[in-house]
Amino acid sequence: MRDRSRTSQETASVEHPMSTSARGRDSAFLGDNVREMEATDWASLSDQELLERRISTLGLRLEGTPLEPLIRQVYDELSAKGLAFHPPCHIGDEWFVPVGLPAIFVPFFLVHDRLRGLERTMMLEVEGGTPEWFMKLMRHEAGHAYMYAYQLTRRKKWKQCFGQTSREETPDTYRPRPFSRSYVVHLEDWYAQSHPDEDFAETFAVWLTPEFDWRKNYAGWPALRKMEYIDELMRSLAGMPPVHTPEYRVADYDCLNVKLKTYYGRKRKLNEDAYPDFYDADLRQLFSAPVGIKASAYLRRRRRRLLNAVSQWTNEKKFPVNQLLARLTQRCDELGLHVLNDDPQQDFRVTAFITTLVMNYLFTGKFKRTK
Repeated sequence: MRDRSRTSQETASVEHPMSTSARGRDSAFLGDNVREMEATDWASLSDQELLERRISTLGLRLEGTPLEPLIRQVYDELSAKGLAFHPPCHIGDEWFVPVGLPAIFVPFFLVHDRLRGLERTMMLEVEGGTPEWFMKLMRHEAGHAYMYAYQLTRRKKWKQCFGQTSREETPDTYRPRPFSRSYVVHLEDWYAQSHPDEDFAETFAVWLTPEFDWRKNYAGWPALRKMEYIDELMRSLAGMPPVHTPEYRVADYDCLNVKLKTYYGRKRKLNEDAYPDFYDADLRQLFSAPVGIKASAYLRRRRRRLLNAVSQWTNEKKFPVNQLLARLTQRCDELGLHVLNDDPQQDFRVTAFITTLVMNYLFTGKFKRTK
């Protein structure tokens, strides 16, 4: 969902970049080398049939979608701050800005309602699927784009505020400090703490957010110094064109030339192994009835309710929580555990137990830096 440490030759395929030349710099959309769709009615296919299609053949474009006015809104926010550069937007396989290229890639599944539905089926939620969520991610990615467009990481004061950035050996995981006030809080998982580049992008996003009084909200925080630096830095860039605009070639971007089933196979594997397996003693205590319904049947029956409750209270993504529930259910089967069918407190106890597992992971585990 954010800056991705790979070269332009390794990034995602695009069909229709959003540029700033043909129809006015704020809202023009160019269509380059649009591939023919395998079928004009792919949106009516079943999930199983759709998963066999290559993403690059679906004829996806940003123009005319509900994303277009949201992208324009980000441009308007930048203009309101006096900033002249509006990062071009393209369709990719996830949220990211390629290293060195000041352009924003929006995940393909947001472009069409049918693909949003498939994403929700496969991953249980759609990242950036609401206007508010989309805008938070766009502001973050705009920060990365500005970092490259104006080569900000070369500045001495930037390094003093955010630390030393590097393209080499960028860590894949990080261990956040949830109560630290040295970083702003914008996206989930205390993402500003994952890398100096992300710290800048998150701070930029907070600064760009309209009607957010960052001076008041971060008063007394060490992070306020970063906010003030960005305010000073962006004022100095007001009206200035970007200094770094590398050539963009559609032909370099071909990673969407995969079937949807391949894409989701990879994505689900990245998200499924989130929590450790050490729950047997807790499960035996939680499901201690000598007779009654099988604990596994109880968990399957209440899966959706438990999933929604735990995700809501922990702010954790639904897919890894669902994987945790699946492992708990399987282990209950293996242990032969039971639960009383008429215990009104059982739902509360199970929700509290799973929430505790997730929160323990959130506060002690390492987070994958995939955004």
